[in-house]
Amino acid sequence: MLPYSAENHFGDILQIDNLWQFENLTKLQLDNNIIEKIEALESLVHLVWLDLSFNNIEVIEGLDTLVKLQDLSLYNNRISKIEHMDTLHELQIFSIGKNNLTTLEDVIYLRRFKNLRTLNLGGNPFCDDEQYMLFVVAHLPDLVYLDFKLVSDTTREVAVLTYQDHTKPLEQEEAQALAQLEENQAKQKELEYHKAAFVEYLNGSFLFDSMYADDTEAAKLAHLPGVGDLLQAYRKEFVSVCENLFNYGLKEYEKREAEVSDFYESLHEALTANQQEGRKIILDFENRNKRTLDEIHHASSYDIAESKQAEYKEDILQLSEALMTLEMLISDQLEELLEEFKRNIAVIASSFTENVKGMMTQCRDLENIYHEKLLEISITTLEKSVKNELDKDLPDDVRMLLGDKTTIVNAVNASHGSRLLKIDKRESDILSNTYRWQASVTEKARQKHSFLYCNVPVNQTHGQNQRFQLGDYIFYTWKGITQNKQNSRLFSTALQQRLHML
Repeated sequence: MLPYSAENHFGDILQIDNLWQFENLTKLQLDNNIIEKIEALESLVHLVWLDLSFNNIEVIEGLDTLVKLQDLSLYNNRISKIEHMDTLHELQIFSIGKNNLTTLEDVIYLRRFKNLRTLNLGGNPFCDDEQYMLFVVAHLPDLVYLDFKLVSDTTREVAVLTYQDHTKPLEQEEAQALAQLEENQAKQKELEYHKAAFVEYLNGSFLFDSMYADDTEAAKLAHLPGVGDLLQAYRKEFVSVCENLFNYGLKEYEKREAEVSDFYESLHEALTANQQEGRKIILDFENRNKRTLDEIHHASSYDIAESKQAEYKEDILQLSEALMTLEMLISDQLEELLEEFKRNIAVIASSFTENVKGMMTQCRDLENIYHEKLLEISITTLEKSVKNELDKDLPDDVRMLLGDKTTIVNAVNASHGSRLLKIDKRESDILSNTYRWQASVTEKARQKHSFLYCNVPVNQTHGQNQRFQLGDYIFYTWKGITQNKQNSRLFSTALQQRLHML
């Protein structure tokens, strides 16, 4: 097992290296060395405590992955700027005294660490500033200890009054940044929800806009007379279909989640009931045979002991049969639950994909109708252009399309084909995601079923990891039962453990 802490201080380490294998390390002490650079710590993601004091480090770096770090000491190094610590959200104790910090405003960087309560800055050049303590306390209002001293209420009050003109703008900026962060997180969470439902970006005009995003021909054709109104009507109907698909997708997602939840709940209920029944059978067996074991142990003659032992073995056989029956019942229940779940999932997936295909067909139909009308307008405009009967001037690149019928028809068809491809691609993505979900959720259910009903190694009498079902286990185990009470207790304990593993 790899260590959870490592120490190497008062040494001659120049470079941090060869720590990649210690991924479970929580404490690392490398003080009093000659380390010049913070590096090779990427794999120590569980590190909570890091001491790099009394080294020759000039730049704070290489800490990005240490997101669990709570205590960091960079005391007595050559650092001139507090930076590159953005990911250390759990930081509570930070010591960076006796370095080369000259700019008091650098302390403001530490405001981002909401859990920071203990800070040591003593021994830096900016500590000579007479306003040093008030500045730090004002800008880090949650500090409890500064330079190994408790921050008094009086000091805190004076600091707030002295620097309120400086801190209020900071607080406003931070509040705005926090609000923006929360908004972005909410949007991201919503997007993940939509992705899970396979309908991301369908609650608006994203798909429609993407169909025209890189289509230069469509942009030119939009200048033709009447195309603007036609395009607006097409857009409105297309977006309406997308929103219907979006809302339908969210409802189906909830249905899928409910089906999965119901399956695992039913699985849990079946297992719990089976376990309780098994425990009851074992408890009844123990209570019923306790006196028999005592009689066997204290039997006055061999005949009596043999008779009682025969009774005991018969009870064990009955127990074996009862528990084997329970195991067969739970096996059948689990198999039935799994098969029903697979059928339900298949029905849900099939219904969803068929409806998706239907709605995407509506999108293609709208595109085809728009294409036909656009082609008609284009031909009509071409004919008017030839006769010099156009009512308005058109851009030069549009007039080039009206050079001949082949050119304008090719442009309209190419634009149409491009849009159809994007509709097909979106449909394919939804269907593929659905099929992957169906395969994944049924495979997880199958693995869960196999795990719950797996065989476990229970007989190691001859040094072999043989595997038995519960009934077989009882049968082979009772053969080794003697009139010894300790063996009986071990047997009962083993039964309880095996039953619990179901």
